[in-house]
Amino acid sequence: MRFLFVLFVILPIFEMWLLIEVGSQIGSLATIGAVLFTAVLGASLLKRQGLHTLTRAQQRLDSGQIPAKEILEGLMLAVSGALLLTPGFITDAIGFSLLVPGVRTLLTAQLLRQGVLRVQGAQFGQQGSHFSYQRYESRAQGDSESGEKVTIEGDFRRED
Repeated sequence: MRFLFVLFVILPIFEMWLLIEVGSQIGSLATIGAVLFTAVLGASLLKRQGLHTLTRAQQRLDSGQIPAKEILEGLMLAVSGALLLTPGFITDAIGFSLLVPGVRTLLTAQLLRQGVLRVQGAQFGQQGSHFSYQRYESRAQGDSESGEKVTIEGDFRRED
């Protein structure tokens, strides 16, 4: 709850204050130009890195692996894009930090260690192989009060 309060109340107040301060120092047109420049630059970087992440995910799928890391990186890139398109310097700083591959790699590794996404026994390339996916529900969402794991199992075959 505190996170949402900070996100929707405190952060916009700081963003407005910082925009006013920067505008009083360099002028309103220069401030608007800087905000537009960061949005255009961010969109350009986001497109390039998004395509790179999509290509890596496709390569992992083609080799019979689950692209868990690439899925999480894609999610971080989407958040980064939303932050870069939001007017303000604080959101731009956070958005640009998510565009740094090293930062994304560290965050992805941390999320995978925390069990945000766990995949077991994925072998897509072989016919009749077995795939098991476990999803861990968050107690904060109230979906899994008993802490039970949801397991989906099945067999499949590839028809080319």
